[in-house]
Amino acid sequence: MKSKKMFRILAAAMVVAALCCAPALAAGDVASAVESTWTDAADQIKTVVENVVFPALDMVLAIAFFTKLGMAYFDYKKHGQFEWTGPVILFACLVFTLTAPNYIWGIIGL
Repeated sequence: MKSKKMFRILAAAMVVAALCCAPALAAGDVASAVESTWTDAADQIKTVVENVVFPALDMVLAIAFFTKLGMAYFDYKKHGQFEWTGPVILFACLVFTLTAPNYIWGIIGL
């Protein structure tokens, strides 16, 4: 009895889904339209990434680096041992994001 009810609900859902689905057919060459859109937008994307994304990442990493460095110093004063791992990783990430705009576009192909 329960399986019949579940079957009816499933069948009704499939019928509703089939009625709501419409075929999407592209008229013409979609690949060339996408490529032309990419070539038009590539310069804008590059400008936004260089002027907004990388500086925001640099700022966040710089704040995290100096915060972690300060916390490591206070831990050093408390325990007598300086933990280098956190500050070194954050510094490496900061150097990577600071130099990334110089070579990232060559990798991507822009």
